[in-house]
Amino acid sequence: QVQLVESGGGLVQAGESLTLSCGVSGTTNTFNAAGWYRQPPGKQRELVAAMKYGGRTNYGDSVKGRFTISRDSAKNTVYLQMNSLEPDDTAVYYCTLGTFIGAGYYPSSGWGQGTQVTVSS
Repeated sequence: QVQLVESGGGLVQAGESLTLSCGVSGTTNTFNAAGWYRQPPGKQRELVAAMKYGGRTNYGDSVKGRFTISRDSAKNTVYLQMNSLEPDDTAVYYCTLGTFIGAGYYPSSGWGQGTQVTVSS
């Protein structure tokens, strides 16, 4: 079983940056990828970024060039660096572990509690 704990969210102004962290513990050797999702108020959860360990990364169109996903395996932590934040980035952000099949990321670890990011204009 995997435990995921997201942190680093907060209230920022448009144009500012935040770095989200996801602490990972438990049995993780069945996964070879990680991803960040977000759920804006009143909307469905959407994939923001995903990375195959040591390989490709995928980004949602709305965050390309602004967000970067990374991982520190020694610290069992996955990060999401978010620059040039916009009000539309306001959401609860969740990290997951999973696998890549072809070009697609498939989460399978379950969800943490998420971390709230609010961007004011």
